[in-house]
Amino acid sequence: METISIPEARRLALARAGLLKPEWTAMPAGAKGSGKRARDAAHRVIGRFGYLQLDTVSIAGARSHAILLLSRLAGFDPALAEELLQPGQPLFEYWGHEASWMPMELYPVFGFRRRALRHHPWWGNIVGAHPKEARTLRRRIREEGPLRSLDMEGQGSRGWWDLKIMKKIATALWSSGELAVRERKNFQRTYDLAERVIPGNVLDARVPEREAVPRLLLLALEGHGWATTGTLCRTWRLSNMKEKIDRALRRLQAEGEILPCALIREDGGRTAGWIRPADLELADRLNRIRPGSDHGVLLSPFDPVLWDRDRVRMLFDFDQILEVFKPASRRIYGYYCLPVLAGARLVARVDLKADHQAGRLHVLSARMEHRDGREPARFALHRYASALQLKVTGAQP
Repeated sequence: METISIPEARRLALARAGLLKPEWTAMPAGAKGSGKRARDAAHRVIGRFGYLQLDTVSIAGARSHAILLLSRLAGFDPALAEELLQPGQPLFEYWGHEASWMPMELYPVFGFRRRALRHHPWWGNIVGAHPKEARTLRRRIREEGPLRSLDMEGQGSRGWWDLKIMKKIATALWSSGELAVRERKNFQRTYDLAERVIPGNVLDARVPEREAVPRLLLLALEGHGWATTGTLCRTWRLSNMKEKIDRALRRLQAEGEILPCALIREDGGRTAGWIRPADLELADRLNRIRPGSDHGVLLSPFDPVLWDRDRVRMLFDFDQILEVFKPASRRIYGYYCLPVLAGARLVARVDLKADHQAGRLHVLSARMEHRDGREPARFALHRYASALQLKVTGAQP
């Protein structure tokens, strides 16, 4: 079995994520503004992982998907991040890691998931339970055209899960593939018939599950560099599929696409995982390059490098906690903390609140996780604020 050290796996993870210096990793060149080159650059970043996770929280001045792109593309217009999903663009929205925008070529790969979600995991057979409402929704979209979730009829009620019946039905029909998300306006989904959103050749393509699972696992590994089986499965929420996962990994190994590779931990123990042969070579090259100074960059808490807490703790010795759902009195770091990456280390974290009307980005807290974290954190803050056209105020590092 091949082995990899923690520093090697850490640098490799950042390289595959497009977060090391361009001369090391052939990262897509940054694109200024919001034109075609910037859009194409954003698509290349999404292609690194196969998904761009969406999240509604915008307290830091931009939503997670914009923060991710800003961290990799200097000069990128954050407003473009909200407009990437458009008719004619090579992206679709579906359940990837979570609700995500993904390259259009992956649409047939998720056929197995659309079939599995004919009965919605939260609401069961809600379409069958409300046939009249489902017929009405289908007719409206077919005859009137795309329909925003905001404009759907139905009696609403209080509470996060008490959505309007029409919205639940629309979500269920989207999950099963009958509908598709055409675009988002003010982060509101606009639904349409799948055949009016997904190109015909893509819509008609069929990828059996036995082909889809290995493809997704390999794509996940490509985005991570080195990873455990659990991380690969969680990348695409492949749950309750142990036998199929094991079979897919054995197949990829037999075909020479992946190698078993153990991570040598600080305590001398080993954690079993996988790596692509090309990435094993890349890890060796990166290990022989001494990192230069890095000014620092803010990362989204939902960045693919960060969402696996155990992996972040193992590779970066950093406790990545999302405290959005905690009462204020129980928060350790803040409501929506953004870690600061400098070189190959997570050196600080900042909790931010933007006031676009006043033109300010207020630093609610700044916590140093490394003795050399202050300057990178300050640089990262001002770089981010400049992209949002805001002035930094508050508890600066």
